[in-house]
Amino acid sequence: MASMEGLVPITRAFLAQYYDKYPFELVSDVPRLTADVRSVISYLMSNSSLSEGESNLVQEVDHKPPHKIDENLWKNREHIEEVLFLLERSSWPPSLHVPSTAEDSEMTLLLEQLKGKFENTLKMLEYFQAKNADFVFNTVMSYMPQDFRGTLIRQQRERSERNRQAVVDALVKSGGSIRERYSLLWEQQMERRRQLAQLGSATGVYKTLVKYLVGVPQVLLDFIQQINDDEGPMEEQRQRYGPPLYSLTTMVLSIRLLIFFSWGQFEVYKLNKHQLEILVEAAEVYTSEFERFVKFMREVFANSPFFIPADEVGPLESRNEVYKEISIGAGRTYEVELAVESVNSYIAWDFSLEQGKLKLDIGFRVEYTNDLGEKVLILPYRRCESDQGNFCTLMAGNYKLIWDNSYATFFSKVLRYKVDCMPPDQ
Repeated sequence: MASMEGLVPITRAFLAQYYDKYPFELVSDVPRLTADVRSVISYLMSNSSLSEGESNLVQEVDHKPPHKIDENLWKNREHIEEVLFLLERSSWPPSLHVPSTAEDSEMTLLLEQLKGKFENTLKMLEYFQAKNADFVFNTVMSYMPQDFRGTLIRQQRERSERNRQAVVDALVKSGGSIRERYSLLWEQQMERRRQLAQLGSATGVYKTLVKYLVGVPQVLLDFIQQINDDEGPMEEQRQRYGPPLYSLTTMVLSIRLLIFFSWGQFEVYKLNKHQLEILVEAAEVYTSEFERFVKFMREVFANSPFFIPADEVGPLESRNEVYKEISIGAGRTYEVELAVESVNSYIAWDFSLEQGKLKLDIGFRVEYTNDLGEKVLILPYRRCESDQGNFCTLMAGNYKLIWDNSYATFFSKVLRYKVDCMPPDQ
């Protein structure tokens, strides 16, 4: 478990200063070619009435792209797949399957070349998204206690990802469209974000695991709770790098729309040489600039810290953790009883004694009582100043954590402790 002593989560002010080192601008060809593509689309639209699907696409290209960086990346991925679908031979107009003119033959070669460019861009984006998700998760996990909690969180993530992929596979098998698949993928991405926030705020499936069990740094919880807030640190990233990405999102949607319209009218109107040159140049510039943007963001992510020294952002407010305090008098014991309903539950504890001039200790043991009243020693008696531990229950029933100060003649002990039980379904 990496140390977080003296660290606090990155702030928006810190990221603003950090991003100053990483400016990014698109080439001027992007707005020019997007406008040229839109001009060709307008010409094609003027020669035909629009279907409902075509009207929806036109409305989408006229709307502002989403505000979030990751949502735009998913949108680009969706539109790239739609473009690739249109560039598949099976989607070509019938007359291109067996070219009858030199112009048609040249066009088929250009289409194959464009298909290769978009395929490479798609692979790069998929790789970036997968690696970035793993990087964030593994970085967070490096600050988690390296015990059963970390294992459970990893298992929870693996199980969730398998379930999500099964839902996607079922949609594809049932004939779901590319748009439907990406709508589902984005919904799943938002679910991942909600789960990350739950981990930070200790709610949902992570409530018992994190908040009431011990050893999870509060600064880590603060970070994963606030990182994606609308006005949190990532908003600075959206302000800096959103505009160029928004332009690329509009550009690829425009390219998709142009191909879509040209296929619909191909038998009555073919793109002339100039219009085809606009499409080819726009596709080349888009794929080149989008790949440059992804490489740039990969470098920014790789070098950006998640946590910084506290003195860089000023003093932190004090934080109260969920510990209880009890004074155990000389000659007395103190017990915490847990009624466990399920096997494979986890019981965990963390405690320490308030120390003065004399170094104090206290006896501690854990025992189990079955329905017949029979007692079984789970953790043997020992004396210590503090302890942190956990175990997985093999039986349902009553468990007692017992602090024993019966051997003391004069001194009371002030005990500060956390105890909880987590059922297996959490």
